[in-house]
Amino acid sequence: MSQLIEYAQRIEDSQLATALHESLYAFPLLEGTHLLGLALSVGLLAIIDLRLLGLILTDIPKEQLLKQLRPWLLWGFVGAFLTGIVLLASEAASILSSPPFAFKLLFILLAGINAVIFEFKTVRAWIFKGTDSVARDKWAGGISLGLWSLVIISGRLIPYFIPHG
Repeated sequence: MSQLIEYAQRIEDSQLATALHESLYAFPLLEGTHLLGLALSVGLLAIIDLRLLGLILTDIPKEQLLKQLRPWLLWGFVGAFLTGIVLLASEAASILSSPPFAFKLLFILLAGINAVIFEFKTVRAWIFKGTDSVARDKWAGGISLGLWSLVIISGRLIPYFIPHG
């Protein structure tokens, strides 16, 4: 772990990361863009998850909702991912030392696994087999909603657990 922190410190000490962190405008603009990407992606995903749970928009077929929201959702994730990497570089060692960061990465990984299972099991069953499993939909939506909530919560906790000294 110390080698990882050492490598992260070199990234954080780079000219680009230092300039970004010390910039009056670049860092806040990147952070704002990151939050907008999260709001777009996780917000639209929450709508899909709530539909899968049968709580909202029940008059709209889930396939149609997913088809219309998926491109926007994916662009939001791309924006959040890219800006997240740049933000991480500007404070790499500090963020890696914060325990909630490891949890955030774990929850992102689990949410990604859930999404892959959803795409290759549930969506394919809708499209190719014409089968519909309300229970499977509810599990996928509930797990997704829970995991993305944990991603956001752990992300917000990161600055409060950065070791000082």
